[in-house]
Amino acid sequence: MSNLFQIGADLDSCGGLLPIVRVLKKGVMPVVQIVIPILLIVFATVDLGKAVISSEEKEVKAAQGRLIKRFIYAAAIFFVVSLVTVVMNLVSKGGEGDTESWKNCWASAYIVEK
Repeated sequence: MSNLFQIGADLDSCGGLLPIVRVLKKGVMPVVQIVIPILLIVFATVDLGKAVISSEEKEVKAAQGRLIKRFIYAAAIFFVVSLVTVVMNLVSKGGEGDTESWKNCWASAYIVEK
């Protein structure tokens, strides 16, 4: 009986997990990096608009605080993918053992098979 993760291991550099890496790299990560910050900024703007329309000073101040926090969260979420990639590249350069295999797997996710 063969191991599930070794099926197709000779075909790619990810040990048979190339389709999953592609989904993460081309599907999940762009959503996390682009869509979530945009949604945070839109929701913050809507909250501030509601507070301004209500004309209550206390509500406007609270909405301004939430707006600033959501902008900071949006920037952090946008840069977390890049930060993780940089850290992993640094680890692969200074690590011992087989540190190039994950890097080759990650790079091969960009290559589209025909």
